[in-house]
Amino acid sequence: MRVFVKYVIYLVLSLFFVHQIKAQESVEKRNRKQKQKKHIVLPSVSQALLDSIAGNMVWVTGGSFIMGNNNSDIDERPAYEVVIDGFAMSRYPLTQRQWTAIMGYNPSDFPGCDQCPVDNVSWNDAQSFIETLNEITRKKYTLPTEAEWEYAAKGGKEGSWNLKYAGSDDIDSVGWYTGNSARMPHPVGLKKPNALGLYDMSGNVWEWCQDWYAKFYYEQKISNNPTGPASGSGRIRRGGSWFTQASSCKTTTRNNVKQDYFDNIGGFRLAQYPN
Repeated sequence: MRVFVKYVIYLVLSLFFVHQIKAQESVEKRNRKQKQKKHIVLPSVSQALLDSIAGNMVWVTGGSFIMGNNNSDIDERPAYEVVIDGFAMSRYPLTQRQWTAIMGYNPSDFPGCDQCPVDNVSWNDAQSFIETLNEITRKKYTLPTEAEWEYAAKGGKEGSWNLKYAGSDDIDSVGWYTGNSARMPHPVGLKKPNALGLYDMSGNVWEWCQDWYAKFYYEQKISNNPTGPASGSGRIRRGGSWFTQASSCKTTTRNNVKQDYFDNIGGFRLAQYPN
């Protein structure tokens, strides 16, 4: 009888250990698969291309400004004071050349213009680009928040917040829009910059922001580095485009579309936070 009991105990323990080993192997196999899924195959990118991105990041000193416009659309009201911490913003929208070098293809409806802003990219596409760029550079590139974008468009601490467009009240001097674009985008940096030295903040292509959109978000009057609502019907785009009327190129105009939406009037501009 004792021999039988020992045999049963031995058998139970053996089955238990076999089960534990198989369970551990299963966990390790799943972890390997997850790591493989998360792995990004990084492209070979020249240092000159990476420098064309890093070398054109402009520091935007933090400060306060009036966000919104009481004399415009309902989603721009009420205008209220917002405080923004310092960050860097790209001098130009991301170009077709830069996108193609990182992502390996050119989605633009207007190929053959390396220095034109990339278009036909969704918010999701922009996130994929940024994730890959950050893996390559080990830096913290991102899309700007809506508040950061407007602060920079208005010139930050250096600007005049009463100007209608980014750097001027005259749209023709600072931006490409339906009145002067010949119905196409143009190489970045050909118009005048704003007070921070940022080009094409009004017109050329709509620019994605990080935030979700909410029509009455400004009514909450979140004053310290607002990042938008927790969810929404779409993501924010700012700045207008070569196809839009001048009124859509104002520094305060808000546009929103679904985050997987793309068109040939939409691109983006990088922001960066200190490592």
